[in-house]
Amino acid sequence: MNLCVFSKHLQWLDYEEMAATAVELGFDGVDLTVRPGGHVEPDRVKRDLPRAIKAIRAAGLEIPMITTAITDATSPASVAVLEAAAQQGIGHYRMGYFRYEPAQSISETLDLARKKLEKLEVLNRRLGICGDYQNHAGSRYVGASVWDLRELLGGLDPRWLGCQFDIRHATVEGGLSWSTDFKAVTARTHTLVLKDFRWQLVGEDWSVENCPIGSGMVRFKEFFELLKASGFLGPVSLHFEYALGGADHGARQLESDAETVLRAMRGDVAAVRQLLTPDSSPLRNPFD
Repeated sequence: MNLCVFSKHLQWLDYEEMAATAVELGFDGVDLTVRPGGHVEPDRVKRDLPRAIKAIRAAGLEIPMITTAITDATSPASVAVLEAAAQQGIGHYRMGYFRYEPAQSISETLDLARKKLEKLEVLNRRLGICGDYQNHAGSRYVGASVWDLRELLGGLDPRWLGCQFDIRHATVEGGLSWSTDFKAVTARTHTLVLKDFRWQLVGEDWSVENCPIGSGMVRFKEFFELLKASGFLGPVSLHFEYALGGADHGARQLESDAETVLRAMRGDVAAVRQLLTPDSSPLRNPFD
């Protein structure tokens, strides 16, 4: 599998420095943010996306996917981003999100989302690029319940619309049933997100705390066994969402020294490589 760094966490570096750092950290590729506040701003995509991709490929890295905020095929800005990405040979883009609104029923929300997806399918087919919807934890996110995606994507051509499966979010929402959730969308899963978390008690309330790979509640050993059985070989985006000097939330300037941030990233890359190595002893999950 192609292990990519989610460039949100390297937005404190320019394109050339970001690519060089990704190589030094041991990544195979880059999942580039092409969205408001991202490495490439949508209103400058025609100029800046080729520059970013040139720097990434010059460093010997692949760029199999980008991350966008796209949900509307009729938006000129969305069309411009996808046209530019397709022209650069990008195969996949992560979409933006649909949300449940208090004034709408669940059925109404899903119906509206389905209509937008149908239009995106047509656009994606024309351009030759596939859109993937990430399951994201949270009460208002369509897709937090992975079965939303099974319903929304059913009947649409999986060559042009699919799922970016996020095991962290699936575990937060699915608890013990995350493996069933994955099986529900396996056939439509084109890309993956890897990250970890644990529940913590703060006062009288439980909350989610993000943490380094292998130190939380995600059962990576079981997940990778499912991936192997499914034959999945798509690109993987590694996220660093735990406190990391501002890099965790896409800061343009770090709040701590760069070496501390990079040391933590190296640790997660090493953990994932260990999990991916056949016959290696997997990291111990403290919750097993």
